[in-house]
Amino acid sequence: MANLWIILTLLLTEDCNKSKLSIMKPTFETISSPGDTSFLVRKFEEESFRAPYHFHPQYELTLILSGNGKRYVGTHMEDYATDDLVLLGSNLPHCWKTENLIPDQQSGSVVIQFHPDFMGQHFFSRPEMNSISQLLKNSNYGIKFNGNISKFKNNIISLPQEKNTFKKLILLLETLHELALTPDYVFLNKQNLLADLPAIEKERLNKVIAYIVENFREKISLNQAAAAANMTPQAFCKYFKKISRKTFIEAVTDYRIDFAMQELVNTNKPVAQIGFESGFNDISNFYKTFKERLKISPLSYRNGFVKKL
Repeated sequence: MANLWIILTLLLTEDCNKSKLSIMKPTFETISSPGDTSFLVRKFEEESFRAPYHFHPQYELTLILSGNGKRYVGTHMEDYATDDLVLLGSNLPHCWKTENLIPDQQSGSVVIQFHPDFMGQHFFSRPEMNSISQLLKNSNYGIKFNGNISKFKNNIISLPQEKNTFKKLILLLETLHELALTPDYVFLNKQNLLADLPAIEKERLNKVIAYIVENFREKISLNQAAAAANMTPQAFCKYFKKISRKTFIEAVTDYRIDFAMQELVNTNKPVAQIGFESGFNDISNFYKTFKERLKISPLSYRNGFVKKL
């Protein structure tokens, strides 16, 4: 049985020049609105969502029409499925990754993107806009709307089909107003480590998080992560611990354990398979790490949820 620390040492000292891993950077997406509207509405139908971990200055409201997989918002990861409705703040990195592809089933979504001042610089500062203004401020943490979303869904689905641009604008404002009034929501990225950082530091940490998001299920290299931040490995370790209050390996392990937890509850895959698919290359290491983090074995964790159903 391989020793945990030997495995970690081998992974972290891997020569990045020989590694086949690429340094994944959060893509800056350039978004242009059509000439006759001040915001962008798009409907997507594809086999799987392929957009990489990316960010943009526009707010984004995304409704999943079909498909399932993992949603990444900042440092938060969670399963998504049909009727997943999320509002994202400006420059908050994110992506939806399709999993468990079903033959002949498309992944579908409606995505609405608008610039903070698309209605004018001070529009959302008006007293009538207080509730929407607060909603947009809260979106910096990523907001997922729960419960019955049918009243929002109908409006959102209508937006791509609406030909009258004035009615489309009113429909968007009505939707934002309704979302601002609902109490049934959760913040996704509660501990937004990037919120108070200078822009240059946000960009640097975003690159590291993007590397983790794209690679945590495979081999992870400290050299690659340090290169993404344009730092030496030693300086990077100190920097990452200072900013995130956890080591780089702890951050990677968090993603792996979170992924495993979701797979244990939402799939019937064997525990060993889930351990490998979560990025652990030694099953005994997976069991040990899982139990250290949750004080319960992976199988007991799964059985606990089965009993509650």
